[in-house]
Amino acid sequence: MGLSGYLVKRLLMVIPTLLGVTIITFTLTYLLPGNPAMVKAGPFATPEYLALMEKEMGLDKPVYVQYGRYLSGLVRGDLGKSSSTGRPVLEDFIQRIPATLELTLLSLIIAIGVGIPLAVISAVRRDSVWDHACRLFGVGGVAMPTFWTGLLLLYIFFYHLGIAPPPLGRLSPGVSPPVSITGLYTVDSLLTGNFRALVSSLHNLILPSFTLGFSVMAPLTRMVRATMLEVLASDYIKAAEASGLPHRQIVYGDALRNTLIPVITLIGVIFGFLMGGNVVIELVFGWPGIGNYAVTSLMSKDAQPIQSFVLFVSVIYVMVNLIVDIGYAVVDPRIRLR
Repeated sequence: MGLSGYLVKRLLMVIPTLLGVTIITFTLTYLLPGNPAMVKAGPFATPEYLALMEKEMGLDKPVYVQYGRYLSGLVRGDLGKSSSTGRPVLEDFIQRIPATLELTLLSLIIAIGVGIPLAVISAVRRDSVWDHACRLFGVGGVAMPTFWTGLLLLYIFFYHLGIAPPPLGRLSPGVSPPVSITGLYTVDSLLTGNFRALVSSLHNLILPSFTLGFSVMAPLTRMVRATMLEVLASDYIKAAEASGLPHRQIVYGDALRNTLIPVITLIGVIFGFLMGGNVVIELVFGWPGIGNYAVTSLMSKDAQPIQSFVLFVSVIYVMVNLIVDIGYAVVDPRIRLR
């Protein structure tokens, strides 16, 4: 089967998956305590006005009718309207996704750029002081909760040393955002030559991105180290060493390349987790992303943003799995897409 046929087959499989997600999220949102109409009408609304809001929002209809309206809206690209912001949920998502994506990408770069070299060092120098130090550093990312790590870094670098900016968002007070092209402040600042915004955005990104990257570094480091040790013990690596090939070429050319296949899967899972699981970090650092938006909506039982957030994360995971499968064939020509 060719690549196009494989893509069509996988995209068709996405439909029942997302349909099941909509059923689950709609049911759970429906069962949450509270009245969404109360959020829109306000706490001092009269019973008559509250009933009018329920009728306007369709809450007086049977649950299957409400689900049907929700599903038909999704087909049309209508994610509903947020009772908290008073704007369409799609507009809120478009505004906030770049913030989450920018934080996720830098966190992933940190996790890969630090975690994989540490794992390679640990595997090549097995049971050495470097190995134990790298493993301890990696395990620390799992042992410490992300909110605690974030608060600790804020205490040290913002409160105690005063070198980190306050956790107030993507830019420091008084700095204007760059002209929006991609929505990513660092990229837009470079494209428009706004170096003041570039420095400020990077300054505000460092702590939250390092906190997230540190939290996902441990599983990446452990998997790369374990796979690297297995590859280094294989016969073809021993044959390459016996042939007198340079050690650097063996480690970084042959062994590391064969280590990347399971790593690609893990990187895809980590990316999906970071896009949907950085809620705590966004709250700690006041980051205006979709995770912060989802938690705020959950606290007020704003149903439409909650449902859209879960659906968005599901789509991210489905697309990441598809990209990972295609990446297999790129890294290892022996793998064929079926």
